[in-house]
Amino acid sequence: MNKKLRKTIIAGNWKMNMLASGIKDFAEELIPLVPGFKAWCDAVVCTPFVLLPSAVKELGGAGIGVGAQNMSQFASGAYTGEVSRAQLEDVGARYVIIGHSERRQFYGETDTSVNQKLLAALETPMTPIVCVGETLEQREAGITYELVALQVKASLLGVSPLQLKRVVIAYEPVWAIGTGKTATPEDAGEVCGAIRDVLAAVYDREAADAVPILYGGSMNEKNAGDLLAQPDIDGGLIGGASLKPASFAAIINAANQ
Repeated sequence: MNKKLRKTIIAGNWKMNMLASGIKDFAEELIPLVPGFKAWCDAVVCTPFVLLPSAVKELGGAGIGVGAQNMSQFASGAYTGEVSRAQLEDVGARYVIIGHSERRQFYGETDTSVNQKLLAALETPMTPIVCVGETLEQREAGITYELVALQVKASLLGVSPLQLKRVVIAYEPVWAIGTGKTATPEDAGEVCGAIRDVLAAVYDREAADAVPILYGGSMNEKNAGDLLAQPDIDGGLIGGASLKPASFAAIINAANQ
């Protein structure tokens, strides 16, 4: 982390888990465990669409940001099953995850659709968290850096330097998501550093240094400190550990370095 240049963000991604009836208990357990967290990081929980109002109600008052896990690139219309940026903003979402690897893998999202969704999100006050990362096969083929660079460049097409100030990028090696496998802190830090170099090449070094880059790949309370100690890792996109208040709180507190 480099808190002099950019903010730290610890974002939970609940994926397709949790019920509205359980959010109050979650909040009551989590909030006392992270006193004063706003002094050192932004804490965020990204929930399924149907849980957003409950999450805003129970967590928003404590200063925990609530976000969505996806959004449509279209403003409105005949897109059954989709949720628009205006609808997310209307229920209080402050963040939105775009291009998560599971969306790419299971629902056919591409760099093009990710770019369209990012541009749509930037028309709102929401903070977009754009995900990039390689599969195990791509890593073993030695093309991690080339692939991630392509994803970053393609995702940011048409994004102005001013708009870039509102973007968060999450590096999530697909092979480490939900598997218990984690890139070593050094490996994760090197890829995040490479992402920052891509941003510097496309924009400039000052702009690149201002973009928070999160690591998302089985970060937990045991490894968070070592990962967050890397200079180009500015937080985490947390999966399973974010569903457990004690574990999530430990990660938030690990950002207090």
